[in-house]
Amino acid sequence: MRRHELTDHEWELLAPLIPRAVTGRPRAEDRKIINGMVYKIRTGISWRDLPTRYGPWKTVYTRFRRYALDGMFTRALQQIHAQADEAGDIDWLVQIDSTIVRAHQHAAPTGQKKGGSRGRTNQNDHALGRSRGGLTTKIHLACDGKGRPLAILITPGQRHDSVCAHPLLERVRVPRTGPGRPRCRPDRVIADKAYSSRGFRAYLRRRGITHTIPEKTDQQRHRLGRGRHGGRPPEFDRETYRRRNTIERCFNRLKGFRGLATRYDKTAVSYEAAVTLAAFLLWARSV
Repeated sequence: MRRHELTDHEWELLAPLIPRAVTGRPRAEDRKIINGMVYKIRTGISWRDLPTRYGPWKTVYTRFRRYALDGMFTRALQQIHAQADEAGDIDWLVQIDSTIVRAHQHAAPTGQKKGGSRGRTNQNDHALGRSRGGLTTKIHLACDGKGRPLAILITPGQRHDSVCAHPLLERVRVPRTGPGRPRCRPDRVIADKAYSSRGFRAYLRRRGITHTIPEKTDQQRHRLGRGRHGGRPPEFDRETYRRRNTIERCFNRLKGFRGLATRYDKTAVSYEAAVTLAAFLLWARSV
């Protein structure tokens, strides 16, 4: 095993989910191809610059796109979630947050979209947004109490966190290894002030999820300004909130993959697949 390649344990978890070719000529060794994908997102190099030991770069890239469109990496992440849940290894003190990723100039969409004006493309189609720093993408993440990803959502960089809180939690679906519906409801959600809104708190109450979210200063002033009938302050446990740094450490480990810390992929599908593959590796090294 070389640097930035799958260990035997990681390969044993991933190998059963790789689609098998039933017709046609024999294809390249699956483990070698997957190692090329991991090497690429670990180092952030161009596909064309992959070492020759992984075979033709176009073969590795084509297989990666096929798996990304097929959802193979998502299924691998769900399977390792199911195995951890069966063993009681998931801490359901779920934390949510987001991080901004600068998009490289090579990630900028090119060409003319159907129905669009000449020279312009719809950047939202690829989760690219424009801000002061240029093109950016935002990774919204929900992780368990041990700092391992449970759900991933990719949006343009200017999208506000509170808008994405609801769809992010809807992606938390841990399947069962036996009969039964997937588990979708955390025991508690921890988030920072960006998620402090009446709508999100009401959504959590409807689902029966307790939360630890600090109240914004302006919201507190507005509540107190209504006099003695301004309402009770939302529940807030400082000791529980101190555990929020766990998700920051999770982002730190994800951005250890140079291909994620800076986005080079043109399409949101490819970039989300790369983030999902990295999340799978984080899980595989903890179980």
